[in-house]
Amino acid sequence: MNDKTALGLDANVGAMLCYMPLCGISLIYSIIVLVTDKTNKTVRFHAFQSLLLTAAYVVGIIAVAAVGGVLVGATGSGILGSLVGLIYGAVILGFIVLMILGCVKAYQNSDYKLPVIGDMADKWSN
Repeated sequence: MNDKTALGLDANVGAMLCYMPLCGISLIYSIIVLVTDKTNKTVRFHAFQSLLLTAAYVVGIIAVAAVGGVLVGATGSGILGSLVGLIYGAVILGFIVLMILGCVKAYQNSDYKLPVIGDMADKWSN
């Protein structure tokens, strides 16, 4: 593992920034890492894993909104609408928790792999 990223940051700090769930920092920094840093496998792994997690989050939010919208629109049920809102909130909360977990694990120099997307990120980061 290299001690520094292509941008001059310590590798663990660079990996942590890939997961920073504030104002799109994770998305922007992960893309920058993938474009500029071709040698640091650890930081590239965390960048790919963060991007895949973000993509899964977007797909999950769209799926919940679409299915929930159809179900609530078809039934007109307020209870069903509340249930969809709870599921929507759970998806958002799960994403934030996983991003914070990624921040902590990356800062500790741990190659923590999330189920399914971790293996994909590992394969793509080579």
